[in-house]
Amino acid sequence: MEMQRAIRFPLMLAGMLCLLTGVAAGLLRLNLNLFLESPGLASVHGPLMVAGFLGTVIGLERAVALGRLWGYLAPLFSALGGILLVAGRTGSLGIIFFILSSAAMFAIYCVIIKRQPEMFNITMAMGAAAWGVGNLFWLLQYPVSSFVLWWGGFVILTIAGERLELSRFVQPPRRARVIFTAVLGTFLAGMVLASYDPATGAKACGAGMMALAAWLFVYDIPRRTVRQTGLTRFVAVSLLLGYFWLAVSGFLLTVRQDWPNGLYYDATLHSLFLGFAFSMIFGHAPIIFPAVLKFALPFSGAFYVHLALLHLSLVVRVVSNLLDFQTAHTWGGALNALAIAVFLFNTVAAIIGGKAKPA
Repeated sequence: MEMQRAIRFPLMLAGMLCLLTGVAAGLLRLNLNLFLESPGLASVHGPLMVAGFLGTVIGLERAVALGRLWGYLAPLFSALGGILLVAGRTGSLGIIFFILSSAAMFAIYCVIIKRQPEMFNITMAMGAAAWGVGNLFWLLQYPVSSFVLWWGGFVILTIAGERLELSRFVQPPRRARVIFTAVLGTFLAGMVLASYDPATGAKACGAGMMALAAWLFVYDIPRRTVRQTGLTRFVAVSLLLGYFWLAVSGFLLTVRQDWPNGLYYDATLHSLFLGFAFSMIFGHAPIIFPAVLKFALPFSGAFYVHLALLHLSLVVRVVSNLLDFQTAHTWGGALNALAIAVFLFNTVAAIIGGKAKPA
């Protein structure tokens, strides 16, 4: 147990390194070389954010939940792959590490499913499998745009499974489980079909995403807990905003005729990976960080600053992308990066403040 705790912090640091470098790479893609000049780094913005950062953080959280030392192979492999990307090594070795990470994460879920064979665990296992399939496409040198929906499936299915698990506390009606299964089937079918018929598959994915957002809004806890105060309300607001962006991303997929080409690509992906995924991260950080790192992270009203900045800047980015306003789009992207920086600052400040308070 002591060894498990000892390796959590360096793994989380590796995830944060991937996050910060991924943000810098995103600025390079916007022609904002504020910190460094590295055209090669700009090309791995998406992989750093999804495979490097999210893969490491989600893998670490799953390893802690499993409680076995071998489970830490999932975040370790992802961290190693991310570090290779940060170092400019874009060859197959880093991708192989990510494949190993997704395989280890899937193995974690297999053990968990054996203990508790519930739909929510199966859903999260499918998320790990989707990430693995996307990584295999990457190894085979397919362009990221051709398999990015598989990476999207990693995020969507992981979060959907977690929310399905927590929805049990409000005891949704039996039909909710049936609807969830149908929605999941639609999304999965679209994800698979998109590999062969991108336009049709993307529309099915989009329909599944909009339906899932509606399901989460109706049957998940936040619609009820948003009336409370403090951290509970903050988490609820974060999740509800995330569901909105999931629906936006799904809508953009359904109206596209030429996925993954055309004007909506940036708006679709950032609605999903920033609006949906990072809203979940912002909301859950005060809960997950203490559980994983054993640090107190007291809630602060300042958390609403990075949450508001994320969503307001994303509105600017998405609308300007749809209208082809390049200058506003660049500003929106820069403010997205600022929102993540403020999130990290507020999180560290809250941790330091929590340590400074007398026990």
